[in-house]
Amino acid sequence: MPFGDREDELWEAMKPSFKPRLVSDPNLKYARHLVNGTGPFATRTPATSHVRGDARATLARVVRRTPEVLVKVTGRKKGAKHLAAHLDYIGRHGDIPLETRDGEQIATKEDAQRIADEWSDPLYWRQGTTVSAVAMVFSMPAGTDAETVKQAVREAAERMIGDNHDYLMALHTDTPRPHVHLTVQAEGVDRKRFDPRREDLFRFREAFAEALRSRGIEAEATPRYTRGQGRAGTSMALTQLRARIRSGASRQPTEADLRQAREAMQIALGKAHQPAFVSKTRARWQDTKRRYEVAAERLDRSADREDRKLARDVRQFIQERGSIETVPDRMLREAETRVREAQERTRTRPSPDQGAPRGTPPPPSRRR
Repeated sequence: MPFGDREDELWEAMKPSFKPRLVSDPNLKYARHLVNGTGPFATRTPATSHVRGDARATLARVVRRTPEVLVKVTGRKKGAKHLAAHLDYIGRHGDIPLETRDGEQIATKEDAQRIADEWSDPLYWRQGTTVSAVAMVFSMPAGTDAETVKQAVREAAERMIGDNHDYLMALHTDTPRPHVHLTVQAEGVDRKRFDPRREDLFRFREAFAEALRSRGIEAEATPRYTRGQGRAGTSMALTQLRARIRSGASRQPTEADLRQAREAMQIALGKAHQPAFVSKTRARWQDTKRRYEVAAERLDRSADREDRKLARDVRQFIQERGSIETVPDRMLREAETRVREAQERTRTRPSPDQGAPRGTPPPPSRRR
């Protein structure tokens, strides 16, 4: 392999690292291992690490624009009534069967209500409204075989949570992107709660992508900055609302868009500065590009023709992404355009007396 000791550094550029969450962690020994990198979190040696074989393949998929899997939490269902309504929705009111963890099909509203009650009843002793289930969606681009997507989701769910949490699945093919709704019981067998965070969602993405690849479908799970894209940072509700605006179904702009537009205008007028994360995003992309360039140089020196071809693909990928653009960057560009257009109109607008011969009386005032 051409990477040698550099492969771990390249892997860090393509896969995120997450800071441990230690607040209110009852298992202090687990937290100590997590922070210190000891115990189950000890650094693996190159001989036992899977990184050395994965870094090159991941790099190839990134620069050759392999489709990225999408995994999102779409909501948390509180109580049997809320959960039953969700199951009725993802089952399209009985038109789409729900599949249990064991592969059993739930086709009637009564059976779905029974499951909603079973998942919610053990929580009666908790004070206040408690989450009974977590709703997730797994999606792939248009053209992907829908049945394979469902099989991959089942494998990912079984690998990630199948030993502790019950779940239901529903495959939807009524949109160009085949997607699976996965509803997970919040209360586990060991009484631990399912509450996925960023790092958990990324592990779900990796498991989903690996399951797809094992079935012959190219898929990858990498952070946006790895691909030279600014962070999304928007909720599912905001994404859906913006989609309705683009389609013409709604004309009311979102509060988030209005706020970003106002902030961008203040920056364009020189009265404010870009958010700190924008400069950090650019710096991170520059560091990622540097690591890609180092990888390309090492691939170029390889005797393997495929390695040298990958080096060319890496350089082309970098060339096409000279800079990274975030949402504030795009809003600022639009605001600067509006400011320039307003200044142009001011410079080219004729004065009230321009064009009229000298001595021409003013037009008569309108009588009321």
